[in-house]
Amino acid sequence: MTSAEQCKGFDLGRLLAERSGERYDLHARHLNHQLPRMLRTIGFDKVYERAEGAYFWDDEGQDYLDMLAGFGVMGLGRHHPVVRKALHDVLDASLADLTRFDCQPLPGLLAEKLLSHAPHLDRVFFGNSGTEAVETALKFARFATRRPRVLYCSHAFHGLTTGALSVNGEDGFRRGFAPLLPDTAIGMGDLDALERELARGDVAGFIVEPIQGKGVHASPPGFLRAAQELLRRHKALLIVDEVQTGLGRTGEFFAYQHEEGVEPDLVCVAKALSGGYVPVGATLGKEWIFKRVYASMDRVLVHSASFGSNAQAMAAGLAVLSVMEGEGIVANARRTGDLLRERLTALVDRYELLHDVRGRGLMIGIEFGRPSSLGLRGRWSMLQAARKGLFAQMVVVPLLQRHRILTQVSGDHLEVIKLIPPLIIGEREVDRFVGAFTAVMDDAHGGGGLMWEFGRTLVKQAVAHR
Repeated sequence: MTSAEQCKGFDLGRLLAERSGERYDLHARHLNHQLPRMLRTIGFDKVYERAEGAYFWDDEGQDYLDMLAGFGVMGLGRHHPVVRKALHDVLDASLADLTRFDCQPLPGLLAEKLLSHAPHLDRVFFGNSGTEAVETALKFARFATRRPRVLYCSHAFHGLTTGALSVNGEDGFRRGFAPLLPDTAIGMGDLDALERELARGDVAGFIVEPIQGKGVHASPPGFLRAAQELLRRHKALLIVDEVQTGLGRTGEFFAYQHEEGVEPDLVCVAKALSGGYVPVGATLGKEWIFKRVYASMDRVLVHSASFGSNAQAMAAGLAVLSVMEGEGIVANARRTGDLLRERLTALVDRYELLHDVRGRGLMIGIEFGRPSSLGLRGRWSMLQAARKGLFAQMVVVPLLQRHRILTQVSGDHLEVIKLIPPLIIGEREVDRFVGAFTAVMDDAHGGGGLMWEFGRTLVKQAVAHR
């Protein structure tokens, strides 16, 4: 039977045409049943038909601005032509991929390119996700130091598999999954706590996000460098999680590079490296760590991944890095992020519900807080009594429903919206977002309005689910 004859039995286009209308029901029956329920509750149950760059289009042909980028995965936006072509090319090449007993060129080429952006590091392990990159770093740190405990920051997020969950700073994710790995949380920036824990002599390493995704809090100036000095003194490792902050997100290739003199022992990347197509994660590390883990030929597979280094992921990663260099993506993230933050910061004095705008590059947190005027204070207190974080959700919903802009709340029980748009956006997208956000804030500060009606609905739901 020829390849053409084999393909006749499966028609993806026809399958989608026949069944795509069932998308929410299929999820409700066979996947996480709470997802469609949540989306319908807040009016996010849209039917998106196609996407390109920083935009989606729904089944009515309306465009939506994406300020979420698939939680940071779509760094180059959706369906970048260079990445698309690379994937077509690698499929058409019919490579002898994943034989497990040869050395294909693409993994080596991608590792070489990644390491050129972190010249103090020497080797790369390729997995399939950010959480797997973190798992690799935790294993390597514990083996290389022969110590069991890993330190992390309160409110950190490093993934949801068991090892990564052990260094997750949110109890809501950890609850019910114990026992986890030996671990200890310290406050972001708390060098005294870090030194106390290191003095116990059992710490393998300290894992930290240069900017925490939850709440969008940057590490204090000088903290990473000082932490590095303490860790080296106590022969423990600095592990930097760049899964969300890396690859240009903050206006530098890696976010730790904002602080001079910081040279982590292990760096975790993923998300944007995929080009939005093929899952990939990478753990970059120092030579001695890798050589200690892979100390002899009988340890050659002591840490591996079935789909790690697959040709499609490696081609996507190489294409992404080529686009980043060729199209000035890091500089654009810095320039556009500065513009967006500047425009939003100018609104803080205008709106009493808006308390802070922070972040770096195109990773921005918009924080809301208790208003001063009596009328608004009463409404705010109503929301807070039901559940902290409802006001931020009240902002997210009209941004989508009225202005067709997709955003996210930065974490559970937080009055913070996080903006992590594709790194390709420019002044046009900044204008659209700021205009929409201003309209939503005007409504929130008005005498009544649809926002507060929706707020009362959220309060009823929050109370019902206690």
